[in-house]
Amino acid sequence: MDNTVRTGTELLWSALGGDPALVDRVEYGGPGGLLPARLPVLDLARAAVAVAGLAAVERAGVPGPVRVDDGAVATAFVSERHLRVDGRAPVNFAPLSRFWRAADGWVRTHANYPHHRAALLAALGVPDGTVEAVAAAVAGRKAVDVETAVYAAGGLAVALRTPAQWAAHPQGREVAARPLLSRERLDEAPPRRRTGPLRVLDLTRVIAGPVATRTLALLGADVLRIDPPGNPELPDQHADTGVGKRTAALDLERPSDRRTFDELLDSADVLVTGYRPGALDRFGLHRPGLVTARLSAWGDYGPWGERRGFDSLVQVATGIGVTEGSPQEPGALPAQALDHGTGYLLAAAVLRSLTEQDREGGTRLVRLALAQTGHWLTHALPRYEPERYLTESDGPLGRLRHALSPVSYEGGPSSWSRPPGLAGADAPAWASPA
Repeated sequence: MDNTVRTGTELLWSALGGDPALVDRVEYGGPGGLLPARLPVLDLARAAVAVAGLAAVERAGVPGPVRVDDGAVATAFVSERHLRVDGRAPVNFAPLSRFWRAADGWVRTHANYPHHRAALLAALGVPDGTVEAVAAAVAGRKAVDVETAVYAAGGLAVALRTPAQWAAHPQGREVAARPLLSRERLDEAPPRRRTGPLRVLDLTRVIAGPVATRTLALLGADVLRIDPPGNPELPDQHADTGVGKRTAALDLERPSDRRTFDELLDSADVLVTGYRPGALDRFGLHRPGLVTARLSAWGDYGPWGERRGFDSLVQVATGIGVTEGSPQEPGALPAQALDHGTGYLLAAAVLRSLTEQDREGGTRLVRLALAQTGHWLTHALPRYEPERYLTESDGPLGRLRHALSPVSYEGGPSSWSRPPGLAGADAPAWASPA
């Protein structure tokens, strides 16, 4: 097995506090070369899926191996693209969710939801909402000015930043200073009494949170997703991530719906939230013995701690867009990998918290952020660096940089015994014996 394949799983399993010996249970296979990117996206994907499987077998107490097939992993990480509804392909990005050229660079917007689209148009002063009108409005402004104005209006827009710019940004510094995820034991409360399937209350949106709860549903949990009546999930997102779950609509500002919700929360084992930090605080979600998993885009700290965000925007802000393209022509990962990777990692964190809670008790809180997963992808995972496999030597042709031989074995040569000479300059004879 490739050591770099195992490394990602070991790193994630360690972050979850898992027994290192269990990593030996993971078996990797499947076709290679999937999810091609400059960053190690497939390593992130297979590791996130692997730890979700490890957490599941640990909790179930089954001895069998955890099989990670690269084909299944890569397909699941673009599940929204493979979705068909009566033969119809999904709509994954609305026309105004895209890159725009600003006066000094690029900015990316997210306007899939009607209220985010309305906020974007209001911030830009574009009443008709055509692509051409938005493009003209953005082109006359600096990228950061667009970002600031759109967020102030309640929309979503992020200026393209290089990795160095993100590292110097106050939010980037906060992200870099923190671990991939946090796991807390808040008190000594006993676990909830479970007489049937695990009960999971799902207050998440879009991809990452729903992927986590979709995974918990696969493993036998009774997952109930709650959405506000006036703002349901986008139909194609729901079709992709709603499998295995039940869904209901509750207006938590309405007293009767709030009472229903409180009763559900009182009897839940797990609560998973995916709204921006602080948005749900007024509803008093703490319950003794509950396992709560909080997901956010940027983290619940720093100057962007209360901002909304999506995978595509996190890629742009954190320098991934430049790494996968350039400052002149930004790129993107081959999948919404921060969303999907964080989703499987979140499911694993919930399962590990439940396992530890069964042994030790305590109300549990885990927190994850897409930006933290992005930082882990760009900094923790081994990356292909050609320089590691190159060498330099001096000779008749000058100073050469060239590739090392891939033929390597214990006690074998590390490189060639002589550099290339001038063409035709050697005598037509065998070398003298040493």
